[in-house]
Amino acid sequence: MNSWLSAIDGGVLIGLSAVLLMLLNGRIAGISGIVGGLMQRSRAEEWAWRAAFVAGLMLASGAAMRVLGQSTPSPASVPVLVLAGLAVGFGTCLGGGCTSGHGICGIGRFSKRSLVAVLIFMATAIVTVFVVRHLLEGGA
Repeated sequence: MNSWLSAIDGGVLIGLSAVLLMLLNGRIAGISGIVGGLMQRSRAEEWAWRAAFVAGLMLASGAAMRVLGQSTPSPASVPVLVLAGLAVGFGTCLGGGCTSGHGICGIGRFSKRSLVAVLIFMATAIVTVFVVRHLLEGGA
């Protein structure tokens, strides 16, 4: 399958899940908030929908990898993935939410705060790719 087609399919599925979560549960599909709620003491039904959402993310990712014939979700080493995860967690706390909360749900609700957050996310991503590809890898 063409990579742009799978990107469109993925975007449609992410958008659909965000809309359905809002319509059916009245909740914003910010993954950091959903996962954070799993770490807190809460009512059983509150915990259940969060666990189901996260399980669905993992199962759908695993199914997509199998269908597409990928053996690993990332070519990066485990230490790099751990470091990246910690950096994302720090950024999520600093930015008051994650890319899914701000980028999908926040912008979809015309939140100025989310628009600023997404612009900062994108600028940071652009700088990171430039540094890694052109400065650390010697222009590879």
